[in-house]
Amino acid sequence: MPAHEESSNPLVREQAHLAASRAALRAMREDVQALDIRDVTANWVNAAVLQSQIDDRIKALADLSHTPLFFGRLDYLHVVGAEKAEGASEGAARSASAKGGGGRREGERFYIGRRHVHDAHGDPMVIDWRAPVSQPFYQASRNNPLDVDHRRRFGYTGGELTAYEDEHLADPTETEQTSKLLQAEIERPRVGPMRDIVATIQPEQDEIVRSDLGGTVCVQGGPGTGKTAVGLHRVAYLLYAHRERLARTGTLVVGPNRSFLHYIEQVLPALGELEVQQATVEDLVAARVEVRGTDEPAAAVIKGDARMAEVLRRAIRSHVTPPSESVVVVRGSRRWRIPAYEVEEMVGELLARDMRYGAAHEALPQRIAHAVLVRMEEAGEAPDDRVQNAVARNPAVKAAVKAIWPAVDPAKLVLRILTDAEFLAAHAEGLLTDDEQKHVLMTRPARSVKSVRWTAADAVLVDEAADLVARTHSLGHVVIDEAQDLSPMQYRAVGRRCSTGSATVLGDLAQGTTPWSTGSWEQALFHLGKTEAVVEELTAGFRVPREVIAYASRLLPAISPGLAPVESVREAPGSLAVREVGAADLDAAVVAACEESLRQEGSIGLIAADARIPALSAALAAAGHSFLSPGQETTAESRLTLVPASLAKGLEYDYVVLDDPAAVVDGEPDERTGLRRLYVALTRAVSGLIVLHAAALPEQLA
Repeated sequence: MPAHEESSNPLVREQAHLAASRAALRAMREDVQALDIRDVTANWVNAAVLQSQIDDRIKALADLSHTPLFFGRLDYLHVVGAEKAEGASEGAARSASAKGGGGRREGERFYIGRRHVHDAHGDPMVIDWRAPVSQPFYQASRNNPLDVDHRRRFGYTGGELTAYEDEHLADPTETEQTSKLLQAEIERPRVGPMRDIVATIQPEQDEIVRSDLGGTVCVQGGPGTGKTAVGLHRVAYLLYAHRERLARTGTLVVGPNRSFLHYIEQVLPALGELEVQQATVEDLVAARVEVRGTDEPAAAVIKGDARMAEVLRRAIRSHVTPPSESVVVVRGSRRWRIPAYEVEEMVGELLARDMRYGAAHEALPQRIAHAVLVRMEEAGEAPDDRVQNAVARNPAVKAAVKAIWPAVDPAKLVLRILTDAEFLAAHAEGLLTDDEQKHVLMTRPARSVKSVRWTAADAVLVDEAADLVARTHSLGHVVIDEAQDLSPMQYRAVGRRCSTGSATVLGDLAQGTTPWSTGSWEQALFHLGKTEAVVEELTAGFRVPREVIAYASRLLPAISPGLAPVESVREAPGSLAVREVGAADLDAAVVAACEESLRQEGSIGLIAADARIPALSAALAAAGHSFLSPGQETTAESRLTLVPASLAKGLEYDYVVLDDPAAVVDGEPDERTGLRRLYVALTRAVSGLIVLHAAALPEQLA
């Protein structure tokens, strides 16, 4: 009998299993580190690729000391079938009955954790949470036990197993109770980047996480519903279930800004997934032009409108000119003539097929060359493919193609649209009004592509034009977070990158704070090119206290009528404080509130209107308080972050001090956007919120 089964104390046995599992994980890592690839690689390229894969495997097998190796246990009533146990390990079948314990003669026991761990014989010691056999840990209930006799949750302190909690799902006499360990894990103070929620995934979240790769899922979720975590865990699940396919096609997480991406960047590595790219929309389109300028809101809205895609399509097709003369190809002593009308038919066929402009540019010389070969064959010659390729490269053919279907530079095309009023008017007729065209035109035309002060919206237009020339590479799966803030043209830019794959769209319509934010998920999915997507709504809040979310939800009728408020499952009496202070005392009161919050455990976020950041920065420095900027990692020694309201979206802090709500609202171009920005700021707190104001609160909060 193993040593960890000898003690009669269940906690001691579980601690022993944890120690044995950690030792097994170290052995798995050491086995990989000891691999000698010198005799199995044919050349240095193969060696480099294989070594890179080995290095990634070593990183994936790292034992994170403060991250529990397993967080739960399932004791099944019966032996798990092979299909359900898939992914447990090759030795899972051998574990039947032998791991029962406690007098149980049949069934199996599985420890559920962040990654798979097996012993030297291949028997599972920890099962990956994504394996089918693990799903009942999240889905089993007293009404539907899913063949689970006993579910155990574990509590940890600093990486050490210190507690456990049991649910006997098959026992009709046991009353259902809220898990204290589950609640404690949800409410655990956070310092550092965002953590995974693998131990606390709820049934409705689990269904979204495990949805199939082939379908696109859109998740509408209010503050604290865990939509971001659900999206990241879905990526981890898909990589587990479809690793080979996604290894070929790639995965991508798109976030609203670099601060947000830094905040979430440790979630997937903690689950052993290291190959997922992360980027903002600006990152995706920045390869073609350098963004150095900014747009007025009215101009940005028009440039982000989907009508601009048709303007670009018309503009690029306008470069095609019908042939005015025949194409004459000279080969040796023979001259082959293709009349203009026949070339025009070829051009018409290519236009009718609506091919990518660049693909048609490459196809036209082959069409002309084929027509020449037909004439050669009619004359008794026997040309082959090499002759056709040679004819396609003939100077006369190349000159004709250059005149008929010239190459187009995407950046130059967009620059002409933005600077040439007549060119814009010709291709925007019936699409953009005269006033809209005036907003789009640059006030100071640039001399060249390199000298342009391109804006973020311009870069998206260049990306659209580039896709009209040549197809954008498509990934296997893309996650888009805070998706409500994307413009239609930005949706198209992201959609191009998953045109042959699927997507997970995450957002909250009530938190749309850009002038172009989407009005409905149906509109967003249309522009993304995923109209078949399933829209799921998460309404149960697990992070934001009930008092705080109820206060913030007073804004919903004004910012997103008809949207259901989040129903928080957490009660935290005293978690909300709203204090009015004199204008002259506001800075000092904010500093005092930060000091009050710092006496609590966890991270603290001071959120203020962007214009108030310099004054509050000076006030904190004068009081001797150091602070971080969004994106910088909090530590036990540095827990206070000064957050401009424009960067607060997606971030969470245990305690939030919100400075002057009226200033947050006034900092936006219109009241609705300002109230949405305020809604975001009010819902960043996990444990407590202090609102300080000198000016009158918005009437919706009164």
